[in-house]
Amino acid sequence: MRLVHISPHLTPDQAANAILPAQVGVWSMERGHDVSYVAHPPSQGGAPAAPDAGPVVWVPRRTREGLAGALRIDAWFLSRHITSVLNQAADGADLLHLHSNGLLIEAGATWARQRRIPYVLTLYGTEIWHYTTRRPIDFFRRAYMGATAVTFYSRRLLEHARNLGLDRPRLSVVYPAVSEMFQARDEATRVELKQALGITEPHLIVNVKRLHELAGQKHLLDAFALLSRDRRDTRLVICGTGALRDALEAQARTLGIVDRVTFAGLVANEDVARFVAAADVFALPSLLEALPTVAVEALASGTPVVSADHPGGLELQELFEGDVTVVPKRDADTLCRALRDALAQRRRTSPRTAETLTRLFRPPAIADQYERLYRDMLAP
Repeated sequence: MRLVHISPHLTPDQAANAILPAQVGVWSMERGHDVSYVAHPPSQGGAPAAPDAGPVVWVPRRTREGLAGALRIDAWFLSRHITSVLNQAADGADLLHLHSNGLLIEAGATWARQRRIPYVLTLYGTEIWHYTTRRPIDFFRRAYMGATAVTFYSRRLLEHARNLGLDRPRLSVVYPAVSEMFQARDEATRVELKQALGITEPHLIVNVKRLHELAGQKHLLDAFALLSRDRRDTRLVICGTGALRDALEAQARTLGIVDRVTFAGLVANEDVARFVAAADVFALPSLLEALPTVAVEALASGTPVVSADHPGGLELQELFEGDVTVVPKRDADTLCRALRDALAQRRRTSPRTAETLTRLFRPPAIADQYERLYRDMLAP
């Protein structure tokens, strides 16, 4: 079959809705399907690069500048451009896979409906967490209700959509895929990884998220400052880029912990795998998450997780039980105690976690789910 993925993000952006389209395309290509993409250029830095599965037609992002932006005239012109692109890039497609939301997705859904081409819409979190019905014209709802099928990144996200009045047939949960590069390592290998990464402290806490208010890193820095009062043998590494970097670095200086905090910036997935395998505990103080892939990657690497009590953290705890500790969000004191306990225990994840990962999160399981979904959508 001929598949076209339409996504507002692709790698090197570090986001679930950038990584999954590339992954699914490779799996489909390996099964003999023809795959291509329509996407926006990277938003987090780095040069546009086509995934291994197929070519990409890059569409500029909406600028929202000046009077044209205020009146949405720029959106109208960009929609026409997207339609023109799809007339060429998606000509002859059997199925479209739309990822997340935004003008690119809304225009893609309209194009598919007009041509009676089936499409699946995959939702990752913010599209539903921030959804409101107070819109005079709801293009997202049209795309959602018009889809042949809709998949969600977590069960709690699907449930929230239903509570918002977005119930409909053919809703399902497909969890994020966790690459085989994220594997548990023995203690000697972990020591070598720390040395290779330049970590001289015996203990390591890692966070991987975009530097954004919702990621909650400021609460993690407060908790780490409390931890550092009686533990000076631990380093905190924060991987990610974003608008808050300067503010977070200033906070670390004010707290007196700047010499034990590393802001690693945008890190390649291979290095993320090294950091989370070397870590003693993975910290996820986010205020809101659907199903945090980075935390599952840490669990796959044998590293226990301390998470805030956002929906994704609660769902992780249900799935992985004792390997995930949940604390109240914005609570630096409780987060500090949970991190201290995790460092003291020096434990790795359980065999049950590895079994859950194989069943629900490893690429073969996710690839099979999408392949079944595609074929079911095309069945007469």
